[in-house]
Amino acid sequence: MISREPTIERLAIAQQLLLTPFGLDESHLSKALAEITAHRVDDADLYFQYTRSEGWSLEEGIVKTGSFSIDQGVGVRAVSGEKTAFAYSDDISEASLLDAARTVRSISSAGRTARVKTVPRKIASSRSLYGGIDPIATLDSTAKVKLLEKVEQLARSRDPRVAQVMAGLASEYDVVMVARADGTLAADVRPLVRLSVTVIAEQNGRREVGSGGGGGRFGLAYFTDEQIAEYVDHAVKAALTNLDARPAPAGEMTVVLGSGWPGILLHEAIGHGLEGDFNRKGSSAFSGRIGQRVAAKGVTVLDDGTIADRRGSLNVDDEGHASQRNVLIEDGILKGYIQDSMNARLMKVKPTGNGRRESYAHVPMPRMTNTYMLGGDKDPQEIVASIKKGLYATNFGGGQVDITSGKFVFSASEAFWVENGKIQYPVKGATIVGNGPDALTRVTMIGNDMALDSGVGTCGKEGQSVPVGVGQPTLRIDGLTVGGTA
Repeated sequence: MISREPTIERLAIAQQLLLTPFGLDESHLSKALAEITAHRVDDADLYFQYTRSEGWSLEEGIVKTGSFSIDQGVGVRAVSGEKTAFAYSDDISEASLLDAARTVRSISSAGRTARVKTVPRKIASSRSLYGGIDPIATLDSTAKVKLLEKVEQLARSRDPRVAQVMAGLASEYDVVMVARADGTLAADVRPLVRLSVTVIAEQNGRREVGSGGGGGRFGLAYFTDEQIAEYVDHAVKAALTNLDARPAPAGEMTVVLGSGWPGILLHEAIGHGLEGDFNRKGSSAFSGRIGQRVAAKGVTVLDDGTIADRRGSLNVDDEGHASQRNVLIEDGILKGYIQDSMNARLMKVKPTGNGRRESYAHVPMPRMTNTYMLGGDKDPQEIVASIKKGLYATNFGGGQVDITSGKFVFSASEAFWVENGKIQYPVKGATIVGNGPDALTRVTMIGNDMALDSGVGTCGKEGQSVPVGVGQPTLRIDGLTVGGTA
């Protein structure tokens, strides 16, 4: 058997799913794009998508719900200056494609026509970061139910105080194809799985919650007995720890953030402020600061869509550009922003492989992939031991950030009070308040334990959700405000 180069193979799969069944081929795509570019526009593209999703959930020891869905369609976009015209349809046909093309081309300035040029076909370069498998087919229904039941049994066996267990298993097979006005063709086949575990523990009438889970761009075989046990142990430990939690002290203090998932604070408070659209419009606290010091020495922040099998990784972004490893802040100096095509063109820089959209029914915009801070040289135990009085936060729940001011508020779902370098007791109700750019300048110790999250992140922006990754080492930040309940 002769195998094809992965980029060509992905394009062939996309054509088989998204063009051939509807009587379309590349000539129809060229015709639709020619309809748009007959009027003077700066950019245009067609985005085809086929998504098959499945979900199972367990509660009260029973797999209560199972769902399966198929969605497919095409989005058609034209861009002129800062303006975007967009149309989409779940009917993939030549008539719908041409109708959408004629609709969006009206965005051109005063309806000016342009000379239509024949552009040569070119296949976009791409990565090969994950296999093009259908994860839904990697386990049968019986095995999926047994997997969730195993989660329930393991959690209850860990401690008699475990009162309730909830678990969910989600799988997605996503195939996308992009055709651009410059003749570029790109495609991706994206598997995605996630196992989530939530545990409620009860003691003396008090109930607390703990969660765990993970996933990525691979099949369901990833969830071995050992991996499931790790997720369960994490959830049970968090719930039991919170049973003993006391009200959190409040005030300005030293805060140490744990490694891995606490990088969600970095994602929200810093990452969004480094997206190109906010900076082009001047609405970010980081606008116009390229080359300036925005963080303490030793702070290096990356957005990297090229990490194999990660939830936030992409072979190509949703505009057909290969994903990249983008250094945003290096040793405290701001180096650049993450960009989609439109904002890159308007800011006169190159796209960074960060043009992302939730689906064919949404326009692309600059979005993060896997955003994390590189590690330093400090032992994590040394960092905790350096706290005279302060908070050690190892897990976070929800949070909010104001892009313009950089102000953020985050709730710690698992945290500990530390005095004289010793962990005293777990605390509950701690909220961390600060300003993103200012907080980066207050980083005084960086651990050597950089870790990425387990694969659970979803980022929301302007009503669109996309899978992402976060990560960081253990960090000491001085002078943060903690809102507590004590």
